[in-house]
Amino acid sequence: MTDVSPKVGLEGVAQAAKAAGARGLPPVHLWNPPHCGEIDIRIRKDGVWFHEGTPIGREALVRLFSTVLRLDPDGYHLVTPVEKMKIVVEDAPFIATRVDREGDALVFQTNVGDTVEAGPDNAIRVEIDPATGEPRPYLHVRRGLEALIARPVFYELAEMATLNGDAWGVSSNGAVFAIAPPGADIA
Repeated sequence: MTDVSPKVGLEGVAQAAKAAGARGLPPVHLWNPPHCGEIDIRIRKDGVWFHEGTPIGREALVRLFSTVLRLDPDGYHLVTPVEKMKIVVEDAPFIATRVDREGDALVFQTNVGDTVEAGPDNAIRVEIDPATGEPRPYLHVRRGLEALIARPVFYELAEMATLNGDAWGVSSNGAVFAIAPPGADIA
């Protein structure tokens, strides 16, 4: 007799993500499994995923895990239909590594293979570090998950920016996103 019961832990996460992967993103927002504690996975602020202190070197595995990532009020979790495990995310779970202007849309690529069009549902926001004045730009990817916009990509956005009133911004899919505080000079 073959055991077909769902696996738990890291192996279960990979199994659930693979099963859903052929059909697109899994519906993690619809799954309500019991919380099974924490798993030693950390996403560093530079987008590198670690398991038990070691970088996960298999890009395909990181992409797979990214599909079952969910942000809940108590933090980030890897979620399957049968379990939910908390992980540590230092900043944003993804990095926007490329942007292209396609007609009226800004189309971003992330380090985990997502393609995201900025617009009313996928906003660009910029936080300013109060101590350094440095911008920290983000892009909404899906269901509350964001990508930190990499510095070279942010420079490209700055080159595309136009002055709207007293603030510089970029437009995409009918929405305008400020990328600098009012009165700032980015030209």
